[in-house]
Amino acid sequence: MPKARSHHQPTQAELTILEVLWEAGPSTVRQVHDTLRQTRKSRTGYTTVLKLMQIMTHKGLVDRDESSRSHVYRSTCSRDITRRGLVTELIEKAFSGSTSQLVLSALSTKRASDKELATIREFLDQRTNMEDKS
Repeated sequence: MPKARSHHQPTQAELTILEVLWEAGPSTVRQVHDTLRQTRKSRTGYTTVLKLMQIMTHKGLVDRDESSRSHVYRSTCSRDITRRGLVTELIEKAFSGSTSQLVLSALSTKRASDKELATIREFLDQRTNMEDKS
């Protein structure tokens, strides 16, 4: 029976596992667990990581290659697409669809560095130039 593909957004725990898969590429549960323990000082047990990855497979967030003894998991969506989905959901839920309210709230909540502000300005300038050409 094929697994159902859905538009589920990952939970925080699932997102942490996806970050490992995006950085390391296809990995076994053991490899993900070891990375979490080393890089995130996580105390999450192996069986918890296994259960989360099984749930993520069911939700369509990861695929599982069962061709070898140790199953290998890979993300089904890129980091960028996942982030866009999370941001879209946040804009709709918390800001009534207003992108400007999200940006203003983000910039007033956490101070952006000069480098981050320069990147934002550059992005806005590029958007403006693209709109002027169309």
